[in-house]
Amino acid sequence: MPKEKTTRKTKSRSEGGRKKKDPNAPKRGLSAYMFFANDNRDKVREENPGISFGQVGKMLGEKWKALSETERKPYEDKAAADKKRYEDEKASYNAGDDDEESS
Repeated sequence: MPKEKTTRKTKSRSEGGRKKKDPNAPKRGLSAYMFFANDNRDKVREENPGISFGQVGKMLGEKWKALSETERKPYEDKAAADKKRYEDEKASYNAGDDDEESS
């Protein structure tokens, strides 16, 4: 005997999907690679006019892999400082949330 076909009900976002992100929440810290990419994206575009968005990312990734430890150090330092900034902002943001909830 064939099985009955059942349809799955999908929940809409309003019924219980992902909750909305608070626009006042602190932004995550950037990685060392992202600091490198932000610094070098324009250079890659100048060297390769007409290159597609995906190709820019691929070339940046290749350049990042080719960097030595000493060349990566400044970007890793920036990333560590940005991570510290994020953790400090998150701690103060969460402390502010606790104050509002207890009121």
